[in-house]
Amino acid sequence: MKHDSVILFDGVCNLCNTAVQYIIKHDAKGIFKFASLQSEAGQNLLNHFNLVQHNFNSFVLIKNNQAYIKSTAALMVARQLKGFTKLLYGFIIVPGFIRNAVYNIIARRRYKWFGKREECMLPTASLQSKFLK
Repeated sequence: MKHDSVILFDGVCNLCNTAVQYIIKHDAKGIFKFASLQSEAGQNLLNHFNLVQHNFNSFVLIKNNQAYIKSTAALMVARQLKGFTKLLYGFIIVPGFIRNAVYNIIARRRYKWFGKREECMLPTASLQSKFLK
C-alpha cells in the first residue's frame, strides 16, 4: 500500500478530528490523505510499519514510505501547511524526548480535555477522496 503523505489519527478523539479538519483547510497543495487508526486502512498501515495497532494515542505521518510518530509527525505536517502554522516546524530543534513528553501529556488527557465521539468521523461527500478506506 503506497501513499505519499498519509495521516493516521484517532477517529473518536475530538482534538484529533479538529486537527484533521484544520489540516484539510490549510493543505493548499492537497498533499495529505487521511485514515483513522481504527479503520481497516489505518490498521493495515500500522501493521506494515510495525506500529502498535491497539493503543491509539499517537498521531502518525506516513511520508515517502517512512512512518513518523508523535511530535515529529505533527511538526512535519505543520511544515507543509499554509500560513503561520508552518512556523511551528521550528520546534523540531527541541530534542525529541522533550517534545514527546509534552505530546504524551496531551495525548493521555485528550479525551478528558476535548471529549470523545462514540464513532469515527464520517467525511462529507466532498471530502471522501481525502480518506483511505
